[in-house]
Amino acid sequence: MPESTAPALLWSPSPERIKRSRLRHYMDWLARERGLDFPDYDALWHWSVQDIEAFWASIWDYFDIRAHKPYTKVLGRREMPGAEWFTGAELNFVDQVLRHETADRPAILFASETTPLQQMSWAQLREQAGAVAAHLRAAGVKHGDRVVAYAPNTPETIIAFLAIVSIGAVWSVCSPDMGLNSVLDRFRQIEPVALFAVPSCHYNGKEIDKGGVLAELVAALPSLKNLILMPGRSSEPPPQIVQVDLWADIVARSAPLDVTPVPFDHPLWVVYSSGTTGLPKPIVHSHGGIVVEMLKMMALHNDIGPDDVYHWYSSTGWIMWNAQVSGLAVGATIALYDGSPSSPDWTRLWRFAGEAKLTVFGGGAAFFANCLKAGVKPREVADLSRLRTIGSTGSPLSEDAYAWIYRELGPDIWLMPISGGTDFAGAFVAGCAILPVYTGEMQVRCLGADIQAYDEAGKPLTDEVGELVCVQPLPSMPLYLWNDPDGKRYRDSYFDVYPGVWRHGDWIRITPRGGAVIYGRSDATINRYGLRLGTAEIYRAVEELPEILDSLVIDLEFLGRDSYMPLFVVLRPGITLDAALKDRINQAIRKAVSARFVPNDIFQVSEVPRTLSGKKLEVPVKKILLGQPAEKVANPGTMANPASIGWYVEFARQHREKGAA
Repeated sequence: MPESTAPALLWSPSPERIKRSRLRHYMDWLARERGLDFPDYDALWHWSVQDIEAFWASIWDYFDIRAHKPYTKVLGRREMPGAEWFTGAELNFVDQVLRHETADRPAILFASETTPLQQMSWAQLREQAGAVAAHLRAAGVKHGDRVVAYAPNTPETIIAFLAIVSIGAVWSVCSPDMGLNSVLDRFRQIEPVALFAVPSCHYNGKEIDKGGVLAELVAALPSLKNLILMPGRSSEPPPQIVQVDLWADIVARSAPLDVTPVPFDHPLWVVYSSGTTGLPKPIVHSHGGIVVEMLKMMALHNDIGPDDVYHWYSSTGWIMWNAQVSGLAVGATIALYDGSPSSPDWTRLWRFAGEAKLTVFGGGAAFFANCLKAGVKPREVADLSRLRTIGSTGSPLSEDAYAWIYRELGPDIWLMPISGGTDFAGAFVAGCAILPVYTGEMQVRCLGADIQAYDEAGKPLTDEVGELVCVQPLPSMPLYLWNDPDGKRYRDSYFDVYPGVWRHGDWIRITPRGGAVIYGRSDATINRYGLRLGTAEIYRAVEELPEILDSLVIDLEFLGRDSYMPLFVVLRPGITLDAALKDRINQAIRKAVSARFVPNDIFQVSEVPRTLSGKKLEVPVKKILLGQPAEKVANPGTMANPASIGWYVEFARQHREKGAA
């Protein structure tokens, strides 16, 4: 629906802020070096998506990307999927990080629930990465091998990442809060040769022994040859079926960091974004694609540079961890926090922001919503005098949260909500330090990202809610999905609705000001506290219980409404959904998936609506629960059990009435 009234203006950049912004510097560089003089951001954006080769070439030159071999062509092949970028170039992500090495400021600041603020110098970062890389080479890890980590958000994890990719091996990580089945569903697909892992972790005031899970992981990954135990203690002895080495022993042996050049499209990491069926998608991104996307994003949209202390609260299981690490590529000091954002209370991260003297602080939209509800007064608990930018992502930020941020942090704060995804390791809509901020609205479509709102027929919409699509290729779009040799799963994941056009799975409205509002997921993927998960992972955990015949989970995340995720279960005859069974269901989800994905409520139903081919009708039920008429979203002629939909219509009515009460 078009908006009825213009949103409130919350912030306008001062002339000084505009003058010293990285984006203004880039625009001045384009005028001076390319003869391209743009009067405003809108004109710059249109050029960036109309002449994408010239735009991305300008990113390469403006940031003076360190390449061991230059490229011969910006865009060798243009179509999606399958675009070929910067043909012939050789580089390494690590070179873009360590070019900023200096003794003037630390590379990393770090704190946790149990550790006071500490720092790591750029020299220490290089030295320890060199030692770990030398160990991996001696262990036989080679170019293209996959090396994985089951590790928290600590400096050691970043060191391991830099060491692995410096030798041309491929990185992948899961957070220790993920259950065994979820980790195996990811790592088994890529057959890792080495594993970095913590024997224990600390979260929400509790020390969690991971020794048992670690033993099962090693036993279930037959490709593993080496286990590197990171700092921590476990009551379980380390598994002896592979070579085991201790982190402390490895970093004690000094070795220079020898960075191996790789082609632009050499795999950098494998990340995972779940669809609604099957195993999580193992998405492969390239060294070069991530370098150019992250430089553009960090500097031009987030306005981050060497003078910044940059923190984005994240676990290692979220793509924002990768974005946090990429702050090093623009020379910023990155500040890591490992632990619960609410332990001992919701002021903890604000106190960390003051201790670390953050200039840029980002988090999930749910974090800010929880601070609002808890009545947190950030400036009363910490000195935030250096803080100039707040970032938000993961789910839509409500207008109440916009107002809370300006009320509690002051009128000089620049708020830059962003929206993108794991799938292409970037943002589609984001901030712009030279433009105003309006309540409820992300400021701009990102440079180089030709984002539109499409209707069901594939026609662009103006100031109306539609499917978020990208109609031009981006360098950070996946190279491929692992074990998808013919590309079918890749095409089915992003190009099945609009051939040749990337469909992202979000509802978006492009505003008359050129900004955007994201309303939530348009598909059945779960977006829980900023982490996306396929419903299939929930179903596997739940339906292994003998009492349960079938299940349906729906994530009702939608802008302006509280996130709500109900689980519907079909039970065996004679079984009743009592408190004990609900607890067993929740425990199964905690163990196999993560506590983050425990449902808000569990309901017993007689049937799960299915198509004639047996597919669960997740999206139609979601639309019904969000208030759309059943006759518009569910065709009885295509259903195996059309009468089943009536129960969900009545449930939706009662849920709406309860919410209005």
